[in-house]
Amino acid sequence: MAHGVPPRGGPPPLGPEGFDWTAWSADPVVVSGLALLGGAYLAATLWRRRLDAGARAEPGRILAFACAMMVLAGSLTGPLHDLADYYLFSAHMVQHLLLAFAMPPLFLHGIPPWMARPLVRHPVALRLGRALTRPSGAFGAFNVVLVAWHLPPLYNLAMEVHPVHVVQHLMIMAASVLLWWPLLSPTSQLPRAPYPVQLLYLFVVGLPMVVVSIFITMADGVLYPYYAAAPRVWATLSPHADQHLGGLIMWIPGGLVFLVAISVVFFRWQAAGADDVSVRVVETTHAR
Repeated sequence: MAHGVPPRGGPPPLGPEGFDWTAWSADPVVVSGLALLGGAYLAATLWRRRLDAGARAEPGRILAFACAMMVLAGSLTGPLHDLADYYLFSAHMVQHLLLAFAMPPLFLHGIPPWMARPLVRHPVALRLGRALTRPSGAFGAFNVVLVAWHLPPLYNLAMEVHPVHVVQHLMIMAASVLLWWPLLSPTSQLPRAPYPVQLLYLFVVGLPMVVVSIFITMADGVLYPYYAAAPRVWATLSPHADQHLGGLIMWIPGGLVFLVAISVVFFRWQAAGADDVSVRVVETTHAR
């Protein structure tokens, strides 16, 4: 049976019928965080005129934000959470892909410009935001966080100490929002990169992730002993095979995300007239 918080002794034993795919447990920290985030968005939307007299509630953006919240809920609670936290490294990689590549684009699209502008109103916040959201800053922040948390010492610590695991997920989510910011910025104060820069950025930003995934996939031994001691959901999927599968999940689907994004950016650039003047006009209009 799946549980909500890992015991000190390791993963809970599987029930007589194996893993319970119908159980939907939730960590109170996750539920509280989702409630606070959703409540803040709802409050800002209801009282948007206080932030901007011309602010409009756009159904498409509200739907995108709601989808981002559903991705978070599905990733951090329920069967996927239990598989990732207690049993399978490969499930944890699926969870990380959702947190890094599914949630942030939806989240950024769901934030209207009038909601984002007050966050960078202070000069210090604006300077820090510009440093972190330009392509070079986003590249560094995302890859330092991703690589560091998938190295065995930090990863194993996160699996053994639950508060560290919470910090791991928060850092991956924050760094992933920065990853997508140069492509999907909701505000002209922290603008999107020009389309040619976006293409170059997407080409190089995923390379460190690929290196890490190759290292995990090709490792001769088990890098993450927490999962070696976990009960086997499927007897045929050994800890070593599970680790190889997790590395492949990060490597192939993760790499395909960047290829799809490159294609989308290229066609958007062509639609804009393939010049930076069109890019700036489109972004200025979007920011309004």
